[in-house]
Amino acid sequence: VQLVESGGGLVQSGGSLTLSCATSGFTFDHYALGWFRQAPGKEREEVTCIAGPGGGVHYGDPIKGRSNGGTTYYEDSVKGRFTVSRDSDAKTVYLRMDNLKPEDTAVYYCATVVGRWCGGNYDYYGQGAQVTVSS
Repeated sequence: VQLVESGGGLVQSGGSLTLSCATSGFTFDHYALGWFRQAPGKEREEVTCIAGPGGGVHYGDPIKGRSNGGTTYYEDSVKGRFTVSRDSDAKTVYLRMDNLKPEDTAVYYCATVVGRWCGGNYDYYGQGAQVTVSS
């Protein structure tokens, strides 16, 4: 399994970037895919997840307060600014990031979920792409 992120860089506050994650080594449509980020000194956090065809969103942990249903999940701080999408022909998942803020600065990783449903365990991760937002 290989996951290769690209598209990171330096952008001013309010700007946009699109990350791509090219995948290989597994049946793309059999898996949900997610994006994580990790800022310096902080824990890695799940930013978004997109279900595989026929899958959906179901997080079984009620403490996290995640809404189930639909085919995509977004962490609250990125809702309305980030958009996740996937292309089965290209075997690629994308993360469009608009209205970027300095607090979005982090290394962004794509990852595979075991199965088509968001909310499952993640197993493979890419090497990461640095996103830096200047104020």
